[in-house]
Amino acid sequence: MSVTHNTQVKQDADELDLGKLFGILIDARWSIIGTTFLFAMVGITYALLATPIYKADALIQVEQKNSGMPALGEMSELFASESSATTEIEIIKSRMILGKTVNELNLNYVATPVYLPIIGKGLARIQGKEITLEVGRFDIPENVKKPEYQVVVIDAEQGLYELLDSEEQAVLTGKVGELAKKGGLQLFVTQWNAQNGDAFKITKRSDLDAIQWLQQNLSVSERGKQTGILQLSFTGENRKQIEAILNDISQNYFMQNVARNSAEAENSLSFLRSHLPDIKAQLTVSEDLLNQFRQDNESIDLGLEAKSTLDVMVKIEAQLNELTFKESEISQRFTKEHPAYIALLDKRQTLLGERERFNKQVQQLPKTQREVLRLTRDVEVNQQIYVQLLNKVQELNIIKASTVGNVRILDTAQSYTQPLKPKKSMIVVLATLLGGMFAVAVTLLRAALHRGVETPDEIEAIGLPVYASIPMSDWQVELEKKQGKKKALTVQDTLLAVSNPADLSIEALRSLRTSLHFAMMEAKNNILMISGPSPGIGKSFVSANMAAVIAKSGSRVLVIDADMRKGRMEKQMAVTSTPGLSSYLAGQTSIETLIKQLGIEGLNFIGRGEVPPNPSELLMHPRFKVLMDWASENYDIVIVDTPPILAVTDAAIVGAHAGTSLLVGRFGQNAVKEIEITKQRFEQNGIEIKGFILNAVVRKASSYYGGNYGYYNYSYESNK
Repeated sequence: MSVTHNTQVKQDADELDLGKLFGILIDARWSIIGTTFLFAMVGITYALLATPIYKADALIQVEQKNSGMPALGEMSELFASESSATTEIEIIKSRMILGKTVNELNLNYVATPVYLPIIGKGLARIQGKEITLEVGRFDIPENVKKPEYQVVVIDAEQGLYELLDSEEQAVLTGKVGELAKKGGLQLFVTQWNAQNGDAFKITKRSDLDAIQWLQQNLSVSERGKQTGILQLSFTGENRKQIEAILNDISQNYFMQNVARNSAEAENSLSFLRSHLPDIKAQLTVSEDLLNQFRQDNESIDLGLEAKSTLDVMVKIEAQLNELTFKESEISQRFTKEHPAYIALLDKRQTLLGERERFNKQVQQLPKTQREVLRLTRDVEVNQQIYVQLLNKVQELNIIKASTVGNVRILDTAQSYTQPLKPKKSMIVVLATLLGGMFAVAVTLLRAALHRGVETPDEIEAIGLPVYASIPMSDWQVELEKKQGKKKALTVQDTLLAVSNPADLSIEALRSLRTSLHFAMMEAKNNILMISGPSPGIGKSFVSANMAAVIAKSGSRVLVIDADMRKGRMEKQMAVTSTPGLSSYLAGQTSIETLIKQLGIEGLNFIGRGEVPPNPSELLMHPRFKVLMDWASENYDIVIVDTPPILAVTDAAIVGAHAGTSLLVGRFGQNAVKEIEITKQRFEQNGIEIKGFILNAVVRKASSYYGGNYGYYNYSYESNK
């Protein structure tokens, strides 16, 4: 049973905490709504004024490389290669490609319109007054310390402008479409869209900076795996410019690919052409030697066996020569450990062995036959090599002429009509959500850090009984506003108990009157001191209106404003403060002259008087005790309003003469610790605090949902 009860208590506590949090949010609903609305308006403003960023894209196909002439067979394999998409992407984003785009489109020069800070650019776009300027050339002397220049339009129709330096001094004048020169400065403005008085900030950046800007805004990716389709995307503010940039990048990449393929064939052609003269010279020498030998030996012909041997040897030499070409080609692609390379070397070794065997057979022929055979073999081998080289040259010429590259531009650059960012709807939604979350977080944080008293339970926890909770009066707020407008005031204009006796605050004071009746029965006298921990908590309001409520019950009441430093109770009583308490204590007047009639039967008032230099010392004078004794004898109750105890010691002096002492604290303003220290301060001076009055209580949802039901309105309805 005990466990069940404890569990139920814990669940109730959790529900109360959640209810209080919910109530806190309800109390701060207008603040939350206002903050959320403010964030939403900021989001809308940003969405409208933010510069739109557009996106353009293009498609490029990278095919498996082909020489362009299938009939060439093995020769075309030399120039066949496959590049991965990653390699091609890096080539596109290289300085070799992007550097050409920077130079061709003059991206080194940046002309930025001068608008109002933050909002100027957005307003100009909304109003359709965007201005542009294009620069074809801008050279700055190297000795310039601050390369900051502005172009100011003088005459838009004639195209006249001035160039201002960092000190806003005119250093150059020019005209659109003409190169302007002065000293080391050179400026060529190609065109503009501007009006008289418009200004542009013009800067020159290095090629590397311009290339880095391109790299930051350029995106290249492969569409699908192993498709060879590359998508190029570029983002920027100017749709025409980003299209031009992307088209130029695509074209530069395409042209370098074609040039690269042609360069491979050109390198092979150069190699073959450099060897042709040597082979031709060797052929000529071998032919001359053969003819000379035949002339000397009367045209000897070869026998049948020698001819067959010659044919075989020529074929072997041709194959060896072919293997030499193949080895030069294959060495560029494979190492000697590769199976293809090993097979080539094995074939060469076999052919060399065959050639050696036939050479031994030739040694068995007659001498003249051997010599003719040798010379004839040299002629035919050189002739065959020469013809083969000529064929290779022709094939490479055809390959070079037919090279188209393995890159094809599928789609030229085109920008989207809708901007890539900002996403206006998303920005507004996110700003609104952020505003709501921020407002809720601030509200909960303030509630967590807030230490002001809001419930009587917090006061009673420190051993101080709460005699009354006085609700905040809207009527009193209106009275205070009217007091500033009227010059001649009466208690009807200043005192809530007279102006609106049915107010909830006055009802709470009537309850306090009942509690005081029993609390003061055992007191040593009928003097009641009202004090508090700090100024601005409503002590004077409580003292004045409670005195009026007690007086209406038929009692004779005297109110004394003992705050001779900053007391302002005479305003609530609609009388003057002089002569007052300070005048009597200083021996300047008698008690009878201090008493002021307020027009309320049974209620009298003594003001503070002139502000003295030594209020504490005056309160310690025997005259104050005389005054207290006289008041106690001539009135049913004496209410003394004192300054805050934590500020000055005056309240402790007055409390020594009072039979009953009460503290006043303001709802949500005074912390529990502050009230506890106030109570301890009085106790240190031998003064017992009877109870506490919680003033200006606001009906909050957090209190309602937290389990504190506060007060109820059960007043009669006025017929007025």
